[in-house]
Amino acid sequence: MNKFLFLILLMLLHFEFSFSQTRYEFRAVWIATVDNIDWPSKGNYGTDSQKVEFIKMLDTFKSIGINAVIAQIRPAADAFYPSQYEPWSEWLTGKQGQQPFPYFDPLQFMIDEVHKRGMEFHAWCNPYRAVFKIGRSTIAGSHITRIHPEWFLNYGDTKYFDPGNKEVQQYVTAVITDIVQRYDIDAIHFDDYFYPYRIPGREFPDEVSYKKYGNNMTKDDWRRSNVDSIIVMLSKTIKQQKRSCKFGISPFGVWRNSTKDSSGSATRAGQTNYDDLYADVLLWLKNGWIDYVAPQLYWEFGQRAAPYEILLDWWGKHTYGRQCYIGLGFYKGGSNAVWRDKTLLPRQIEALRNTPNIQGMIFFSAKSVMNDLNGWSDSLRSNYFKIPGAVPLMPWIDSTGRK
Repeated sequence: MNKFLFLILLMLLHFEFSFSQTRYEFRAVWIATVDNIDWPSKGNYGTDSQKVEFIKMLDTFKSIGINAVIAQIRPAADAFYPSQYEPWSEWLTGKQGQQPFPYFDPLQFMIDEVHKRGMEFHAWCNPYRAVFKIGRSTIAGSHITRIHPEWFLNYGDTKYFDPGNKEVQQYVTAVITDIVQRYDIDAIHFDDYFYPYRIPGREFPDEVSYKKYGNNMTKDDWRRSNVDSIIVMLSKTIKQQKRSCKFGISPFGVWRNSTKDSSGSATRAGQTNYDDLYADVLLWLKNGWIDYVAPQLYWEFGQRAAPYEILLDWWGKHTYGRQCYIGLGFYKGGSNAVWRDKTLLPRQIEALRNTPNIQGMIFFSAKSVMNDLNGWSDSLRSNYFKIPGAVPLMPWIDSTGRK
């Protein structure tokens, strides 16, 4: 065998070995910007220092074995990018509507740095939160609550878009369309805030919209139909703009208790997606309106109301051919006796890897991973993510799942 053929054979063997050593597994971190939870840190409003901080996070994640980040770019009808619809976020510059100085486009910067490291960028948007803390949050004159105050409802100390208002649905769709059109994102990602979590003894004040649009439905069914309609609208719009752009939802961990529905989980959650947040996530999966679901299972094994193992098994059996990534409560490390157990998160990872139809995990949140709570970041690097991980393919998008 001549030297050239020998080298080719070695290269092929190396490629085959490397390929066989790659695990197709979604390994992501949520980067929360609301209230400066993760980035930028409180008081860090300088462009250069924000860039340094973000790059440090990415380099740490890359060294651990993370292959995707889910960064919050629209926390409260505001923007971490130049938008024709919404003002600059107060959590970016310290005052809503004030642009970065020196000027830069944070979203474009984040996308470029993430892609440079071979990771996916999922743009995390909150659909209906408009004012984080009434009376405390700075509100720019150009904020949509100033322009269309009739679109909003106060519940507790937060102001929300009215999900039953048809103009609101069109507006939110326009905001998301703008992001997908202008930026090379890999996915649009929504969290669990559709209708807000219930406040004991207080009803969400949407009676006016219900009387106008209810069409003789029960209020619960009408609310669910409102959320369904925005999901359908966004799903169609995203794929029309960019077929390769994924659409993912990270719901509360319990769809419905089995005491209410035989299809539900053997849990006793005080609130659920279907009955309280009006998010019928199973319908969205069955109809293929979303590409992945990432239930937030921030509970331990054997937890009284919502045991991790019960919910992990339940979600694995209810993916309907879409992908499922488990949201893990990294942030709880060391918070109490149960979560001081250094084996807890590793055991949760082992369990999800051994559950059919589960394709990966997402950690909440970036700061916890950076702080290496319970030594878990080091454990991921040294053990659980030692074998390189590639983002799983989605055959229904295209033959490769890639752009």
